[in-house]
Amino acid sequence: MLSAPDVDGLQTRTVTTLMGSQVMGGIGVASGIAVAALMAAEISGRDDLSGLANTTQVLGGALMTIPVAALMAARGRRAGLVAAYLVGTVGAALAITAAVVGHFWLLLLGTALFGASSTANSQARYAAVDLAPPSRRGRHLSLVVWATTIGSVLGPNILGPGKQLAGALGLPPLAGAWVFSAAGFLVAATLIHLLLRPDPLLTARALADHGAPPGPRVGQRGSVVHGLRAIIASPVTRLGTIAVTAGHVVMVAVMVMTPIHMSHGHAEVEVIGFVISIHILGMYGLSPVAGYLTDRWGARPVIVTGAVIQVAACVLAATSRTGWSLGLLAGLFLLGLGWSCTMVAGSNLVVAGAAVHDRASVQGASDLVMGLSAATAGGLAGVVVQHLGYDWLGAAGALVALLLGAYTVLSARRTVSPAPGRTPAR
Repeated sequence: MLSAPDVDGLQTRTVTTLMGSQVMGGIGVASGIAVAALMAAEISGRDDLSGLANTTQVLGGALMTIPVAALMAARGRRAGLVAAYLVGTVGAALAITAAVVGHFWLLLLGTALFGASSTANSQARYAAVDLAPPSRRGRHLSLVVWATTIGSVLGPNILGPGKQLAGALGLPPLAGAWVFSAAGFLVAATLIHLLLRPDPLLTARALADHGAPPGPRVGQRGSVVHGLRAIIASPVTRLGTIAVTAGHVVMVAVMVMTPIHMSHGHAEVEVIGFVISIHILGMYGLSPVAGYLTDRWGARPVIVTGAVIQVAACVLAATSRTGWSLGLLAGLFLLGLGWSCTMVAGSNLVVAGAAVHDRASVQGASDLVMGLSAATAGGLAGVVVQHLGYDWLGAAGALVALLLGAYTVLSARRTVSPAPGRTPAR
């Protein structure tokens, strides 16, 4: 049986390994996302279809949580994360092929599989807290989220080198970004496979079972249906899921159409990449602050803060002129910052409300709801911008964030006692 110092040491190694993989995975995800809408518009010749590339990426990431959750429940975090990164690599390769042959539907298939990399990045935050004490859960989770900053900020800013690489390889200019994506995912998968040992989820499960009578655990099979039922039954996990979902919906809807909004104003691809990188910096750069405040204040105040920040971000984006502007830059940074607050604090509630043996299924179900909702929002975003304009999209995002803040405040009036096997949540 592991002693407390052994568990602390294992937790430190787990977080360090996940931070390294998140850097490389962040490069891969951000590189592809930065050019997906532009490539879709270029291949299809229609702006109203441009949002589908990012939408299928988000949808693919959401659907991949089903097999990944099952794999993690059966074989641990390492197997699930490695598998997701490898599928993402295949998706990047298909996107490169689509750019060469000019086939729109092949691009969408590639971006759908590419979304598996987002599943890996997302599920890594939960792997970071499998062995973390409740009092430091927010900080450990946020450190892994923060590590994505390095790769995610670098990703959009290597669009220029990506064009040069594409030229050297005889590929279309935008395809170079996908080459960087594939390389990043392969390195991330290698780090996880070699260094994430022993597996944190399997270790946490063994510690929870120590001294307990043997017996089957339904959630241990990783059933997303079981996870959805657990979310509905627990006010804590329900609020956490609503928080991560609403914050992600607002972020994805506005973010995926910003490159199109800027290109209509004739902004250069390097400038678009810079704005997206600042947005990603907002998403991840201050996440340790969100984690610290979650541990100190509780999750609900941080969720409300994130919702308010997203309202301000959407207003700034909605009132910005087409193309490039400082107002749009500030709005995209705040959009990411508000997302960080809702994601860190909401994820903390998802973990706090789930028993150890239910974690894989509950966390997979929560990310499935989040991803499907964001995919729908991303698809509708292109239609809204095409027929109503980018300003109306910003207004809709502000309304969703406002509703999240109101729901969180109302839920705080209820006193919830944690069920056996769960930790208190604030």
